[in-house]
Amino acid sequence: MRLEFRRYDLRLRHTWAIASDVRAGQVQGKLSYPVVFVDLIDERGRRGVGEASPSSQYAETWETCFEFLQRVDARRLSFADVEASLAYLETVQPGRYPAKCAVDLALLDGAATAAGRPLAEYLGLGAFREGRHTTSFTIGLDTPEMIERKVREAADYEVLKMKVGGPADTENLAALRRAAPKKWIRVDANAAWKTREEALRRLEWLAADGRVEFVEQPMPAATPTRDLVWLRERSPLPLVGDESYQSVADLEKCVEAYDGVNVKLVKTGGVTAARVALEAARARGLKTMLGCMIESSVLISAAAQLATLTDWLDLDGNVLIDNDPYVGVRNEGGRLSFAGVTTPVGLQVARR
Repeated sequence: MRLEFRRYDLRLRHTWAIASDVRAGQVQGKLSYPVVFVDLIDERGRRGVGEASPSSQYAETWETCFEFLQRVDARRLSFADVEASLAYLETVQPGRYPAKCAVDLALLDGAATAAGRPLAEYLGLGAFREGRHTTSFTIGLDTPEMIERKVREAADYEVLKMKVGGPADTENLAALRRAAPKKWIRVDANAAWKTREEALRRLEWLAADGRVEFVEQPMPAATPTRDLVWLRERSPLPLVGDESYQSVADLEKCVEAYDGVNVKLVKTGGVTAARVALEAARARGLKTMLGCMIESSVLISAAAQLATLTDWLDLDGNVLIDNDPYVGVRNEGGRLSFAGVTTPVGLQVARR
């Protein structure tokens, strides 16, 4: 097996910022987002592709991905034995989940392609249900004027996801409502509210809007469970853990503190671990969502293979950019579809 990897800068259609950027003083937002693409090629020339989208929220960068991938002995990887290959990866270095995610995707892509099946079917999850899976569209922190513009551009989407945690939250919600007065929205605080009392006040403010479906990660993941439980008992809106649910190891705390969890391939370590995290959460009665970072069609198409295990999808990372080097699952006004893809096996993605 041969392992190849490269950095690629995804170019954003609009500047992008979330609450953690504001706290870091980066209120102007980002215009590009570096990811790492991985290719695995076996001795027969069969290829699998993967992607790492590292986030500063988890102290990961493209450099940490490179550092990990340089340590990997590709001779220990095999499309014929994905389980043993992933077990080997865990011995290379603890953590480094975005890089492990990229390798996990490449292994599964190669294995499913060799079997001649789409990944969802290869994993025993059945065929992707065309017309059944809808994603929200995310509006990052910005000025009220830009919020209104972004919302109007997203008119075809049934559901919006609004980032909060900045100084203009009230004005931004008003701007969103000028452009979409009746549309359901999901809200992501990205751990912006530091005390349970502040969080409750903000939740009550959001609930007064009347069309907020739920709120993600109102407080930091390190918040004591007793404070999260206090908040959940009083919250007028359902609460979803994101940064609080990095893997199935966080399940017990989330069962107490949240109504649902947001699973992302890059924070769990790939499709394999994300599936475990989703199935475990569902078994304990939690609602489940698949989310994303800024990503290309590689990661978005891989996540879509797990759509049957979710209640909600937030897989819009590839439509927030304008230089996607791959084609895969289509997003038409939030409706996801693999119909007519040029590569109907594996992750169902192809280079442009």
